Amino acid sequence: MTRMIAAATVATILVLTVTAAAADEHSWVERSNENAQIVLDVVAEFNPESAASLGVDGLDEAIIDYRPRLYERNRSASEAVLGELRERLTTEKEPRVRQDLEILIQAVEDGLRSEQLTRDTLLPYFNVSQTVFRGVRALVDPQVPRERYPAAIVRMQKYAGLAGAEKPLTELAKDRTRERFDVGGLVGPYRGEVLQDLQRSESIINGIEELLTGTDLEGWQETYEVLAGQLAAYNDWVRAEILPRARDDYRLPGPLYEDALRNWGVDADPVDLIEQATKGYMDIRNEMEALAPLVAKEKGYETSDYREVIALLKRDGALDGDKLLDHYNDVLREIEEIIVREDMVTLPERDAGIRIATEAETAVQPAPHLDIPRLLGNTGEYPYFVIPKLKQYDDGSWQQTDDTYLAGSWTLTAHEARPGHEMQFSSIIESGVSIARALFAFNSANVEGWGLYAEAIVRPYLPLDAQLISLQYRLMRAGRMFLDPMLNLGMITPEEAKRLIVEDMAVGESWAQNEIERYTYRIPGQATAYYYGYGKMQALRAQTELYLRDAFDQRAFHDFVLAQGILPPDILMDAVMNEFVPSQRAR
Repeated sequence: MTRMIAAATVATILVLTVTAAAADEHSWVERSNENAQIVLDVVAEFNPESAASLGVDGLDEAIIDYRPRLYERNRSASEAVLGELRERLTTEKEPRVRQDLEILIQAVEDGLRSEQLTRDTLLPYFNVSQTVFRGVRALVDPQVPRERYPAAIVRMQKYAGLAGAEKPLTELAKDRTRERFDVGGLVGPYRGEVLQDLQRSESIINGIEELLTGTDLEGWQETYEVLAGQLAAYNDWVRAEILPRARDDYRLPGPLYEDALRNWGVDADPVDLIEQATKGYMDIRNEMEALAPLVAKEKGYETSDYREVIALLKRDGALDGDKLLDHYNDVLREIEEIIVREDMVTLPERDAGIRIATEAETAVQPAPHLDIPRLLGNTGEYPYFVIPKLKQYDDGSWQQTDDTYLAGSWTLTAHEARPGHEMQFSSIIESGVSIARALFAFNSANVEGWGLYAEAIVRPYLPLDAQLISLQYRLMRAGRMFLDPMLNLGMITPEEAKRLIVEDMAVGESWAQNEIERYTYRIPGQATAYYYGYGKMQALRAQTELYLRDAFDQRAFHDFVLAQGILPPDILMDAVMNEFVPSQRAR
């Protein structure tokens, strides 16, 4: 259960109850949510920070459970919930509630399977600095109501072993790891991951202080000093006790990698992924080779090689850190004009939010992403497209990355903001879906598949240089779907994969290195979900168009898809074919 919830949280967890306006029409949602609540209760018991971030009340001062017999207690609670859900399924008659029960049952079963595999295979390792940072940040985020802020101090006190806590979180983490030291057959964490965590930890610890300094809270400084000292000491312990037990091979044992793919929503054999992705990769590259000469002619470049053209676009379109926010807001407005003109999807009346990350946030998440607020009991907060903070050097120049140039900003904005992820999650806030469909059906394939699909529907209307970069990003997503399994199956080395990313995909060294870390030890398997989910979304649209022909309306189709919540491809296909297609034929 813990592993399942944690995976969903990295991928941006959300939950929503039915809105009052839709209560009569969707009364089944209320009954479904009663079923989901018993699963949420387990989340609240063992990972209250996640549950509180979702909007579960009464948990702001609670902290993650690292106490003795954690695995046994978590498993017992999850098995009890599973039994109750199965019992409810035997008597439930309403088709949609039954479907939601099946979603909940599958989620709990997946969590139990993953927890068992992890326990039987890996030595426990905890990045406590990151856990604490996220726990504090969740309560002092600008979108969180001010009255919740003081709970951050109480939470910090409990992390530090104060305020009645049994032990500091760092000591509990040590205990949960030490008790597994003598278990035979377990492998330690990957050495590169541990070393990187240690390297970033100072920025993250300092980031906690930065978060609190940016508020009007008082009386936190002493607790922070205690906690910062504990985290520093924990890092020393990791160096002394974990690094000697760390493994040098980044690859997960085979069953764990296959389990990771399933958890990310990729229901396919790794070898099949490689075959599908390499075919798509070649098709995309051919498109880029045809488009690059047109971009070169327009820009006055002497070369027509797509790699060299992209390098020149990065050079000529570089953006300074103090101009990032204004630029991305301008790009968003132009994309919204395209959406309205082409009647792609119904835009919300409110503006989409974009902000620059703090230094600590950038250390935790160095890539552009969507920051999701509390959604259960949401009081008007909405997601933000977050752009990593750039460093400014002593000479006044700015760090340059693949996120910070003109031609690349269009696709990033379409993916993270509109019509991409911001539209996905905002639609759920505004329309309301069951908890089962919003949270427990959630995986990377259905989320990132929509993000890449959003890039694709906007691309034909972008400037030529932005179209080329959109194809480059799609090329990289296809590359992810064969490089990730190839690396984890030992079919290619990290050095060979990085060289392909840099030389053939025309990606910068820094981004390429982040990609390799992502495939090998940060989140193995997850990167395959983009192109896999995109393929499912493209197939769904193609089938819908074939069924409806002249009656197909892309805005109606997109509005319907977004209104379903974050559903796996098979459930979404069922909804489109059995609800949307008949309704459109009847018009």
